Amino acid sequence: MAPALSGTLGASSVAALRPCAARRAPSAASSVAPRGSGAARCPRGVRWEAERSRGRLVRVRCDAAVTEKPAGEEAAEEKFEYQAEVSRLMDLIVHSLYSHKEVFLRELVSNASDALDKLRFLGVTDSSLLADGGELEIRIKPDPDAGTITITDTGVGMTKDELKDCLGTIAQSGTSKFLKALKENQDLGSDNGLIGQFGVGFYSAFLVAEKVVVSTKSPKSDKQYVWEAVADSSSYVIKEETDPEKMLTRGTQITLFLRPDDKYEFADPSRIQGLVKNYSQFVSFPIYTWQEKSRTVEGEKQKKKKTITEKYWDWELANETKPIWMRNPKEIEKTEYNEFYKKTFNEFLDPLAHTHFTTEGEVEFRSVLYIPGMAPLSNEEIMNPKTKNIRLYVKRVFISDDFDGELFPRYLSFVKGVVDSNDLPLNVSREILQESRIVRIMRKRLVRKTFDMIEEIAEKEDKEDYKKFWESFGKFIKLGCIEDTGNHKRLAPLLRFHSSKNEGDTISLDQYVENMPESQKAIYYIATDSLQSAKTAPFLEKLVQKDIEVLYLIEPIDEVAIQNLQTYKEKKFVDISKEDLELGDEEEENKETKQEFTLLCDWVKQQLGDKVAKVQISKRLSSSPCVLVSGKFGWSANMERLMKAQTLGDTSSLEFMRGRRIFEINPDHPIIKDLNAACKNEPESTEAKRAVELLYEAALISSGYTPESPAELGGKIYEMMAIALGGRWGRSDTEEAEATTSGEASAEADSSESTETEVIEPSEVRPESDPWRD
Repeated sequence: MAPALSGTLGASSVAALRPCAARRAPSAASSVAPRGSGAARCPRGVRWEAERSRGRLVRVRCDAAVTEKPAGEEAAEEKFEYQAEVSRLMDLIVHSLYSHKEVFLRELVSNASDALDKLRFLGVTDSSLLADGGELEIRIKPDPDAGTITITDTGVGMTKDELKDCLGTIAQSGTSKFLKALKENQDLGSDNGLIGQFGVGFYSAFLVAEKVVVSTKSPKSDKQYVWEAVADSSSYVIKEETDPEKMLTRGTQITLFLRPDDKYEFADPSRIQGLVKNYSQFVSFPIYTWQEKSRTVEGEKQKKKKTITEKYWDWELANETKPIWMRNPKEIEKTEYNEFYKKTFNEFLDPLAHTHFTTEGEVEFRSVLYIPGMAPLSNEEIMNPKTKNIRLYVKRVFISDDFDGELFPRYLSFVKGVVDSNDLPLNVSREILQESRIVRIMRKRLVRKTFDMIEEIAEKEDKEDYKKFWESFGKFIKLGCIEDTGNHKRLAPLLRFHSSKNEGDTISLDQYVENMPESQKAIYYIATDSLQSAKTAPFLEKLVQKDIEVLYLIEPIDEVAIQNLQTYKEKKFVDISKEDLELGDEEEENKETKQEFTLLCDWVKQQLGDKVAKVQISKRLSSSPCVLVSGKFGWSANMERLMKAQTLGDTSSLEFMRGRRIFEINPDHPIIKDLNAACKNEPESTEAKRAVELLYEAALISSGYTPESPAELGGKIYEMMAIALGGRWGRSDTEEAEATTSGEASAEADSSESTETEVIEPSEVRPESDPWRD
């Protein structure tokens, strides 16, 4: 039995009850209850009872006689059980799986937008559905005092059966997929970002609400129904709305009774305004929020006019900005694109370029992409794919900006923009993005459009823009050469390098190939740690002499990028610091020279032992006496240096990849000629052997390697300097003898296995010139 309504009425007031009794009655009592009956049956199963009382008052009691209603009558209130999956899902939402509560408003606003879209579509063929329903709009009213949020739309609304189907069962929604995935993978629950992204839609209201009331009126029905449920219940209630003040002309009104912990945050009007602007700013229907405002009014105080600031509440349009990507590009000025970029991504510089496009056919989406005006200031953002640079919208509803390479590869993570798709589900998750064929097609087209935009900058007559681009984002393009082999043909022309003929500026690979002589069959390069090191490297001597251009790879990523390209326009990339360098015009006299210096090569190899794989005549030297080159398949000196610098470098792989080092000598250099004579005439000479060791150490440094013992190398250099400079500037014979004796003693000390350190006390003999002498 429903709760009874009782009250005390005057005799004159009882006449209002006549429709439920006889048309004419001699008394107030008989007007309520016909003769011979203690109760009168009225329509809708309501039983009215009246009791005569003293005076002119009548006690009237009204009971909603649900149990006594005739067959076919609607119940005042009906209770239903949730489908088992829905009940389980709601429990997961409230107690475990979701951490970003704010998504509830996005979901509910999206549902309201869908209801408006559906009504507009149906109204094309049946205009009566749009009659007497007002404008197509959404209104959100937070009430901080009551702790509620009310979301009202003038959309299609729901009938009683639709309420049960939409809010009490899962049917074919994405929620069932979520529960299936949860059942298959027990670890799925560790990701707190899943709920709300699998199509739960309406149920996300229980993230913040302890009770939800849905009042809805469909144009297909003349009755309005109320759906009501609490968060922890396994059932819900549906009843017919009878309160005239709560009647809707058309649409749905959802009231959230917020939890105590959430009412202070989400009942705040400014917080609601911010969420709408972030998630639903570009919804195609107007969204109004209830906001506190102020206005200036003139008041009178003691017969004097005074300006007073008055506070009041009113509706405010929250989504004024029309999505720029939905407009015709021909109608948009460049300044509008720039302003949208600055406002959306909180930038202060204009972008270097932008592209606005719509793709149609198998997959349809709209997008506006930008090349920023400068690189990120933080090093952490340079190669970080989670930069929040791409904002994904589905039907103009913001979904996410937290991606990990699903829409753009890592090397294009600097690109900023918006992507709006009608083909993706509104509640899209990272798992869906990774597996979706639609997303793979979108990614391919976004990358292609980005390349078109960069190439357009490169082809401008004014090269300053591309120079800015390369200084800011050149590392990203080189990373693409490593990670995206499928786009090498589009990446390689974008590369820029310094060269032996363009030290001050950079050149493209196309320019290098155009400048090549016909006899040149390869693109030559050298990798070092700086431009100065590249210019002075001994490997360049013969190539510069022959007017062959060499690319300077001076950034750590350069060498790996070039090795991944391998070729460009059928020209191989050749590292001039490695063995078997072919310049294409070997001289005939090399055979005679090789025979003449064969004995020297063998003798030097004998002195150096396992330090080098072999000693040979060099094809690349013209002024330096020697150089140390790396093996054909081993690391170069630059790569070895970089790998040593790795914090977690594997020393075992370092030794393996170091490979063979080859000692090349220049037969035309005086030092090599002197050593050749020593090899023939005095092969056991100590000075000659020391010279070979010092020559090898010097070649290590000039070739870019690091000596194993810098202190030992320094000692050898000092010793050779002492021999070379001894007595040259008129040093006295006594000092020279002392220096020679000191040198011999030092040599003996170095050769002895055990040396005792002698402590020499300071001398007490003070010369007359000593200023501290008493």
